[in-house]
This record gives sequence, C-alpha cells and structure tokens, in this order.
Amino acid sequence: MGFFIADALAEAAPGAGAQDPGFVGLILPLGIMVAFYFLFILPQQRKTKEHKKMVDSLGKGSEVVTTGGLLGRIVDLDENFVQLELADNVQVHVQRNAVASLLPKGTYKTRKKNDKS
Repeated sequence: MGFFIADALAEAAPGAGAQDPGFVGLILPLGIMVAFYFLFILPQQRKTKEHKKMVDSLGKGSEVVTTGGLLGRIVDLDENFVQLELADNVQVHVQRNAVASLLPKGTYKTRKKNDKS
C-alpha cells in the first residue's frame, strides 16, 4: 500500500526537542524598532519643536516665506494669523503655522528692488 499513499510518520511531541526562541527571538524586532525611532521619529520631533519655536518668535517687521512660497514682511499678527505685505498695497492673511522659514533682514527689500528693475 505504500506505493500509492505515503506512509504517515509520527512527529515528536511538542516541546520535546524544539524550544521557544524566548528573549533571543525579540532582539531583532526590538532592534528594528529602536532604529526606526532614531532614524524617523526623533528627527521629526526635533523639526517640529524648532518650527514651533520659530513661529512663536515671529514679530512685526520679520521677513518670512510661507509654505506656499510667498515672500513677505509681517505687517500685523495675532494669535492664529499673520498679515503679510507681499508688495506695495498687497497684503494677505495666512495662518501662523503656514510660515515655513524666517529670512534674514533685508531679503524682502532686496527682492522688491530686483522686481522693479
């Protein structure tokens, strides 16, 4: 009968020869989690803190670039919004969090001169 049907062989009882990986089996997943934390989560938290600090330090006359790419000088600001002067008699309101970066003084004035030429 062994010609058509393979013989059934008994396996060892559970736990007789094989052992659970235990703590050694957790080393690789934990290592991957630690690597992800240091490579992705920690730098993002630092970037978020720096952006919040920059947004809190905004004041009238600061020259900024928004996330949409608008370059302007802050004319007025309140708790949630910033009023930017983009050109003479052109002002827009944007949220404070939409400010992407703070520029050095004089950048806006130099840009206005280049646009007039």
